[in-house]
Amino acid sequence: MAIIALVSAKGSPGVTTSALACALSWHRRLVLAECDPAGGSILAGYLGGALDGPRGIGELAVGELRDGNLEQAFWSQLVDLDAPKRERLLLPGVVDPVQAGSVTPLWQRFTDFFADLEKGQPPYDVLVDCGRLQVPGPPWPMLRAAAVVLLVTRAHLPDLSGTRAMIRAIERDFAEHRVPPGTLRLLLVGPGHGNGEVSKALGVPVIARLPEDTRTAQVLSLGGTVRAGRPLIRAAAALEVPVRAMLERRRARLGWPVVQGVPDAV
Repeated sequence: MAIIALVSAKGSPGVTTSALACALSWHRRLVLAECDPAGGSILAGYLGGALDGPRGIGELAVGELRDGNLEQAFWSQLVDLDAPKRERLLLPGVVDPVQAGSVTPLWQRFTDFFADLEKGQPPYDVLVDCGRLQVPGPPWPMLRAAAVVLLVTRAHLPDLSGTRAMIRAIERDFAEHRVPPGTLRLLLVGPGHGNGEVSKALGVPVIARLPEDTRTAQVLSLGGTVRAGRPLIRAAAALEVPVRAMLERRRARLGWPVVQGVPDAV
């Protein structure tokens, strides 16, 4: 159980769509946290804005800066994507650009809090949508603390060129902050060059490829019924297997103790 971060190098290769597809298809308890400083889209898109009031990381940041009550306020800011099971929870992202100024100074605070969720009872993974790194105030602490970092890219030459530059930037940052090697993987989206070819060219293993599935991507972006048999959802569900293997190897190395349980989500 750990932080799994998804990030893109440039453009919009489908980080949020991929993260949401995973959140809706994986079997272990998880929190999907929208930590893109440019703003979240799931609340307004997939959920159609249908909530009874402000909710999300922006509200948490304002409360934390004012009262320092992250532990108490966190669970009230979540949305149950599969109510009432409390197994697939969403922490919506920034909805007002003004909120980004409150969130950015707290990336390390949020990272430390998310990391502790894997040791709770029940434990939660935290799937973090980090968006693009080429924006002001990206959540670098999330990437440094993640057990798995999935760099999402399309497998065409223009995208791979930008991805190569971002890989080098991540590798430099990880080396500077002494991040253990082996956490970075490529998650390919759509057609293009083969997995082996991309991995060899960029020097990073490809963990999986998600297919082009316009119908499902539209549902995940604009709302509707998610069908488990669709290609994107099947591929996202299958991605849990290699990710889980990486997490279990990490758990075995660290031997996490069982700690105090977490409160019910609202």
